[in-house]
Amino acid sequence: MRTVHTDGSPEAVARLRAAVLGALDGGAAVLPLDPRDPGAERVRAAMAPDRPAEPGTAVVVPTSGSTGAPKGVLLSAAALLASAGATHDRLGGPGRWLLATPAHYIGGLQVLVRAHLAGTEPVVLDTARGFDPDAFAEAARATCTGSGPHYTALVPTQLARLLDAGGAGAERFTAIVVGGAALDDRLRERAAAAGVRVVSAYGMSETAGGCVYEGSPLGGVRVRLGEGGRVEIGGVTLAHGYRLDPDRTAEAFADGWFRTSDLGRLRPGGRLEVLGRLDDVINTGGVKVSAGQVERALRTHPGVREACVVPLPDPEWGQVVAAAVVAGDPPPGLAELRATVRAEIGPAGVPKRWRFVAELPLVGPGKVDRARVRATLAG
Repeated sequence: MRTVHTDGSPEAVARLRAAVLGALDGGAAVLPLDPRDPGAERVRAAMAPDRPAEPGTAVVVPTSGSTGAPKGVLLSAAALLASAGATHDRLGGPGRWLLATPAHYIGGLQVLVRAHLAGTEPVVLDTARGFDPDAFAEAARATCTGSGPHYTALVPTQLARLLDAGGAGAERFTAIVVGGAALDDRLRERAAAAGVRVVSAYGMSETAGGCVYEGSPLGGVRVRLGEGGRVEIGGVTLAHGYRLDPDRTAEAFADGWFRTSDLGRLRPGGRLEVLGRLDDVINTGGVKVSAGQVERALRTHPGVREACVVPLPDPEWGQVVAAAVVAGDPPPGLAELRATVRAEIGPAGVPKRWRFVAELPLVGPGKVDRARVRATLAG
């Protein structure tokens, strides 16, 4: 198995792209890593790149390296290409792609695979020093030339920064796939008002990236709800297990289905609505409250830019609902926020502990680092 280091620079991405294309064509399996990530060496050691890759593996995508036990998701060439083809079918056909997210995560990696399948050269935004809206605008101009569809993929935080900068060329794209975290309704509305076509994607490394677009599964993907409303996914884009971990593989993958850690419900017409993570359900005084629903309620307030809700232990209630809030301008009062949550969810969902913060800590591709939020609120 070949380890390829990438730091977001175009030169590093070119090396990773060459290795991935070789793996898709039957070459050595690829382990992409950013050596700057916390725990990168621990992840590399856990993946044991000197040992042979599991049969049928093209790419091993590491997950949870900085927040838990490292896992290596085993993806075949067939799964990666099936996901890329189904994405093009849903968006409007093969086109030219701009890579604007880290390529060692599945969202960025799939941009490289999609460009390969489309027979086009991807434009690479240099993210070695972070995401810059001005640089994105320049890359968007370079991407969106000539005929045919033009695409990119972003996380919600990037989209918000582009809109704050006046769009920064986002309106040029035929479609922007937004994944990595939930797409907030107000952010979607802001994008629509700016003439930016966004497509929300739900998925994870184990499904070769986004596999449910705007609530509807891509071609070849199946969705069902298991015990307790757990979202389960099947179909052609699934990984075939975890690196060197048959027990975890057997637990997560069974009979052609992957058991996610998410809670969901099926809306009329079979559209999937993801309500939050199963482990984010807060049991406070015997009443179960979804942290995700409380976050969505808070974000409906015009004075809230972002919110993260977590459980904290409490001797009286067992757990209490706690919220970290990034305020807008003007900032909201706590009484207003309490009333907003109470009206939407009921009294049990009203946070008992609050903290206003300048920004929410992130980990991975735009995901909120809930462990750090929990530590901040506990302190």
